[in-house]
Amino acid sequence: MQRLKACIQVVRPHQFIKNGFIWLPLVFGYKVGDLHAVVQTFWAFAVFCFAAGGVYILNDLKDIKEDREHPTKRLRPLASGALSPSDAIGLLSILILVAALISFTLLPVMFAALLGAYLLLNVAYSFFLKNLAIIDVVCVAIGFVIRVFAGGIVAHVVISHWIIIMTFLLALFLALAKRRDDLLLSSNGHNTRKSLNGYNLEFVSLSMILMASVIIVSYILYCVSPEIQQRHGTTHLYLTALWVVVGILRYLQITFVEQRSGSPTLIFLKDPFMQTVVFCWMLTFVLLIYGSSHKV
Repeated sequence: MQRLKACIQVVRPHQFIKNGFIWLPLVFGYKVGDLHAVVQTFWAFAVFCFAAGGVYILNDLKDIKEDREHPTKRLRPLASGALSPSDAIGLLSILILVAALISFTLLPVMFAALLGAYLLLNVAYSFFLKNLAIIDVVCVAIGFVIRVFAGGIVAHVVISHWIIIMTFLLALFLALAKRRDDLLLSSNGHNTRKSLNGYNLEFVSLSMILMASVIIVSYILYCVSPEIQQRHGTTHLYLTALWVVVGILRYLQITFVEQRSGSPTLIFLKDPFMQTVVFCWMLTFVLLIYGSSHKV
């Protein structure tokens, strides 16, 4: 039972929420009522969950020594010894094999190509790129963009440049917040990653504020864009900007005041304020675009 628990923990199932970005094209492309698109998107989501689990195992295998020096990562199955490296490698192989089988048998070829790009990016990230300041957070953001493109391919939705821009900026903002948390740990004697040599609190904090500003402005421009208003059949999307501004402010508060921005996923899962904001944004947006008479 303990071994099974360790196997589940090592793939970090709470992180699978990140793969929710795969569903965005389905929603914004008005394919929610298309059963085939929904099923394809579900399989794509499952594939990325398997692949992401494998990536997390690879990352933990690579960083066993460093994780043992970390105040919280030392509790991970591999770092704590709850799971042996050989068992982890076996689980990694199974996850990647299942992801590949589903991808090649049930999903389009272009999806398999994107999955391959995602895996290659993460292998490069685990062994080299995560040690390079700025490049490391850009790689994280690109991983989210790949998810959106994958969702578009399986749902047969043309991806708007707006959704790519917003996804990249938001992911970059969250990655910078995580680096700030790493810097705080480093200042307390916990050297968590080599890329921190290229960061300091002032740089990361200013970069976060810059990204927050760009995200808000970009989102407002998206809402008032004639192209987007025509596509969604409403001129009232600007109303959803309220939730975006409040959400960004809340995350800045969590980062700078509460100083607990180490895990964006756990923040979303455990912070009622953030959950309420995201829910209200989704509800407002869906009511506006699906309640309008014009659908493209």
